[in-house]
Amino acid sequence: MNKLNHDQLLSLEHPFVKIPVEKFRSSLRTSQKHIEKEIGNLTDKISEISKKSVQGSMEPSQVEAALEAIVNRLSTLKRKLKDIRADEVLYSQRTKVRLQHLQDFATIQTLDSDEYARWSRVRLNRIVIDYMLRDGFRGPAALLAKSEHIEDFVDIELFAQSAKVEEALERQSCAECLQWCKENNSNLKKIKSTLEFSLREQEFIELARERRSQEAIAYAKKHLTPWQETHMKEISHVMGLLAFPPETKCHPYKRLYDKSRWNDLIAQFRSNNFALQFFTPEPLLNVTLQAGLSSLKTPMCYQPEHRNANCPVCDPETLGALAMDLPLSHHFNSSIVCRISGQIMNEDNLPMALPNGYVYSYNALTEMASLNDGKVTCPRTGAVFNLTDVKKVFIS
Repeated sequence: MNKLNHDQLLSLEHPFVKIPVEKFRSSLRTSQKHIEKEIGNLTDKISEISKKSVQGSMEPSQVEAALEAIVNRLSTLKRKLKDIRADEVLYSQRTKVRLQHLQDFATIQTLDSDEYARWSRVRLNRIVIDYMLRDGFRGPAALLAKSEHIEDFVDIELFAQSAKVEEALERQSCAECLQWCKENNSNLKKIKSTLEFSLREQEFIELARERRSQEAIAYAKKHLTPWQETHMKEISHVMGLLAFPPETKCHPYKRLYDKSRWNDLIAQFRSNNFALQFFTPEPLLNVTLQAGLSSLKTPMCYQPEHRNANCPVCDPETLGALAMDLPLSHHFNSSIVCRISGQIMNEDNLPMALPNGYVYSYNALTEMASLNDGKVTCPRTGAVFNLTDVKKVFIS
């Protein structure tokens, strides 16, 4: 019963290692791109300078200025590569630490060991920190990570970067998010994102809201027409705003003017950002909590007369409410749990039936009888019986 199922738990840990690995690969690709671009420019410039020098069309002072410009560009490249190198070191270190964390788990065999208690505490802390970061509590999350010495197990800086974009969208500014789309253009195309179009559409809406019709038309020609092959219907609707004021009651133009669209943009950006950063769509806390509750949930949990005090799903005010929409557990082999002790009834703790038909475990009834002169009391009905009247139950 205490043996760990390593495969089941590790199946949830894929993003934990994939995030730093992919960020490390991304840093390598970025540095390679910068180097190839600058080497190409450097080769062209040197060839041009050499050719003009031979032809005598460049003065020595011009050659010196051109070479100085090349040196400045190489200095700029060096600074960029230094910053990228810092990222590479960071994510390389995180990958090693996280792999070691999972390797430590692979050596743990039982649930009741001290090693598992320490390992699961670290896992719980990083899951809680992930939840806090997604909910915007970056300060407390950073303090928790620092106090538990698990900074390498969480990705606080990635959430800090995305928070700047979300804060701009909350201020009803698309500029920062559009810049983010530009920087991640190739990756957004891979996931078939429509975020950039949604942002362009919203900027047009804001121009229409301010009744700046000529600017709106010019904006549409420049930024919306490139999307006409895939979004012609949406473009047609949004162009209709030029004829309808912000206070219109006409659908769908009233919906287009609705300020709640900014919240939709934040949600769309967050979804795309999580996909690009390899975060799970839902917090891991939600996933693990739902999995645990679903494995415990039975039809009896929602029947007051059958609730178990030791079952979290049986509490209708807390976790029972969260488990309401989850599927019932599927057990190949059912377990019978004693209502008195919460222990499983099996060959070592036999189920025993009172004369009134209610069944409890042998250990719980004998302990109760030892404290009450051989008498046992049914917790459901309050009826009192002699322990000698209790009979074994055989389940087929």
